[in-house]
Amino acid sequence: MASKVKQITVWARGVVQDKEGRDIANGLANAAKKEGKFTQAFDNYVDLPDRVNVPLRKYARISDEEIEERYEYENEKPEVVIVADATLVKGINVLRGMEKGGVLVVNTDRKPEDILKFIPNRDLLKAIVCVDAKGICGEATVDFSGSEGGVDAVGLGAGMAAPILGALVRGTNLVKLENLAAVVKNKEALYKGHEQAVVKTL
Repeated sequence: MASKVKQITVWARGVVQDKEGRDIANGLANAAKKEGKFTQAFDNYVDLPDRVNVPLRKYARISDEEIEERYEYENEKPEVVIVADATLVKGINVLRGMEKGGVLVVNTDRKPEDILKFIPNRDLLKAIVCVDAKGICGEATVDFSGSEGGVDAVGLGAGMAAPILGALVRGTNLVKLENLAAVVKNKEALYKGHEQAVVKTL
């Protein structure tokens, strides 16, 4: 029987959060690679990252064995969904394809109960994790370095991606915090996100 591929979908906003979304997916994949896992991190090629504030998705996959579906360009069944801008939960089915028992991580200064009001299929979740990444790091800086195929001059996880990844570790066992610290530039924000994350089990 083939190993289960863990699928992680990241929702962000075009241009203003394109790098942050990519850093979340790449940071997660790079940390998992340090743990001997097989990984992928990539953009959704249907989305329009060059349109300001348009919802877009980034993906990561983690597996104990070689990933066979390397050329499937969407995560059909994410078990973890990360939302870099809380307003995206209004009017978008961010949990699309998720099976029962998933985890939602949201960048917000609100309580999990407040976010759950906007999730019509919240019964799919086993937990929700909220972290105020903006409060920890400030606004996302629009940066085009690190675009797919480009050189990242700023560094992976220099901004809001770091506390979001820290919060992810609080709510899941996908990767170890020390392996994220080895690949993320803003280690202080990573640890603050981990400490300040609010996890609600459902």
